[in-house]
Amino acid sequence: MRARAVLFLLSCLGAPALAAAPAGVAAGHPLLGIWRLTVPGTECAETYRFRADGTTFVTSAAEVSESVYTVSAQPDKQGFYRLQDRIVKDNGKPDCSGNVMKPGAQVINFIQFHPSRTIFLMCADQTMQTCIGPFRRVRSEEV
Repeated sequence: MRARAVLFLLSCLGAPALAAAPAGVAAGHPLLGIWRLTVPGTECAETYRFRADGTTFVTSAAEVSESVYTVSAQPDKQGFYRLQDRIVKDNGKPDCSGNVMKPGAQVINFIQFHPSRTIFLMCADQTMQTCIGPFRRVRSEEV
């Protein structure tokens, strides 16, 4: 299952509403930057750009979307960062899984980083049973 599909499915379950405007993320947070997920069994990849202003820019196949997000400053006792995300713009084209996202879709996920901070898993809860990934840092494209 891929990240945007998880986002859509969990939004249907009534994930809590997110603030209308992003709050911003502290400089040096490990999530900031560009991350890529190659969808297993395909040549399709999703690229996530987590910006310090609390917005993301995502490309996945023909899809281009933007969202607002908040992420906890520190991991919890299990090592997970809490990530809230809400899509605010989408071009209406299919992503790597053939899904079309709609603005307003929102979700809460939990991020678990590898000690290197160059890889993370995105999980639907605070267990390692419901995760997708790995998302890999893409340093060559960072600005």
